[in-house]
Amino acid sequence: MALAATHAEQTEYIEADMNYIVDDGIPPVMYVDWPEEEHKAHVPTYVPHRTRIENGRPVSDSFKLDTHGFAFVHNPSAVKDYYDDAEVEKVAYPEVAALIKAHSGARRIHVFDHTLRTADQGIIERTGARGPVKAVHNDYTEASAPQRVRDLLPLEADELLKGRFAIVQVWRAIQPVIESEPLAICDGRTIPEEGFIKLERRYSFRTAETYHISYNANHRWIYFPKMTNEEAIVFKVFDSDDSVDVRFTAHAAFDDPTSPPNAALRESIELRALAFY
Repeated sequence: MALAATHAEQTEYIEADMNYIVDDGIPPVMYVDWPEEEHKAHVPTYVPHRTRIENGRPVSDSFKLDTHGFAFVHNPSAVKDYYDDAEVEKVAYPEVAALIKAHSGARRIHVFDHTLRTADQGIIERTGARGPVKAVHNDYTEASAPQRVRDLLPLEADELLKGRFAIVQVWRAIQPVIESEPLAICDGRTIPEEGFIKLERRYSFRTAETYHISYNANHRWIYFPKMTNEEAIVFKVFDSDDSVDVRFTAHAAFDDPTSPPNAALRESIELRALAFY
């Protein structure tokens, strides 16, 4: 139940369901585009927990990448058509590299992919975009993060992995404003070193790992209502330096109870990069 307010931007917080994985003691495994092996899957179970999600706008300048695991920025893009992969790679990748470098202090940024997400089934069918992920998760694990370096930069990986590196992502709207299914992000300082459930996504040619997160009442969730396409969230999903305040964070889409009945379906992009220090 949201606090009474005329606009979501003026609301101190809302309450909404966040879907957390259930730790049943058996590592979850899913098979992707590999129907011959699907019978071996152990599909994870999720339980919704009613959660307080704070409006981060009043203190948006206070969030820092190493302190909280994320930062909120004003960052207009020159991209005209996010569904044009060539334009995204030519225009958005350099923009994102500069943005992450400024907020991370890393000496080198390698932007390596992007994912478009929407709740519009027609757009998904036409473009191959994916739906919003409504499960609390973090995109890389202690094993899959360094493996990404080996996969992408095989000739340099051994040397690069001797130093500090991170995987940092940028999330933004690709329509004028986000009116539904916004992104919530967890203050990394409130995630204890427990509850990280490794989920394997097995393809015929490789195995990917992510962390899905089990419920903890201490998690502090933030969102930025009515995000525009001139704003972005920069967030860290892995850091090899165990001396920093936050090495991981967690994020998920959620059903915003303040969304109007005629809200536009969410369209967003997330871009991923390796950061080397």
